[in-house]
Amino acid sequence: MTIQPETQPVNNGVNVEALLGAREAITNAPVAGQFTWRAQCAWIDGVHSRSTIEGFYGLGEEQARKAHHTIDADHPEQFAAEDMGPTPAEIVLGGLASCLMAGVAAVAQNRNIQLKSAKATVEGDMDLAGILGIDADVRNGFKSIRVSFDIDADAKPDEIAALVAQAQKRSAVFDVITNPTNVHVTVA
Repeated sequence: MTIQPETQPVNNGVNVEALLGAREAITNAPVAGQFTWRAQCAWIDGVHSRSTIEGFYGLGEEQARKAHHTIDADHPEQFAAEDMGPTPAEIVLGGLASCLMAGVAAVAQNRNIQLKSAKATVEGDMDLAGILGIDADVRNGFKSIRVSFDIDADAKPDEIAALVAQAQKRSAVFDVITNPTNVHVTVA
């Protein structure tokens, strides 16, 4: 008689049943998957601003959040600012890291892989000669972005690499950064 070791259920804090249910519901009613995310931004002082995220449109109607969220943006003192928040470019890097990390956790949960720890470091290279109007041929945005994961999980290295690959494949923010997006700016 062999005794089977007791296995603990995987719990990465992701409700995969709900995600798979949402996937099925949107497959059956594609219009429910059309979302409009919103943020409003108000100037505070200097280059300090505050974005507020409240509601959004999705599942065929306006949705309210249980809490309003704010993100302050500013620039460091080296740019003659007050450093009241990260730069907008740093917020983009944080958004990318957060989106990829959410995917890693969800995919790990779905694949029955217990995460012990997961960290992502995101770096973006930028030449300020574009933003400052010094050289019109220099891009204003990032020249390159690097994402490095350090993941400890009950999985083999190739399974961890597959988690990250799937998270990247499904990341909305990765898609926004790596593919052209139509942006329309108006003045009221």
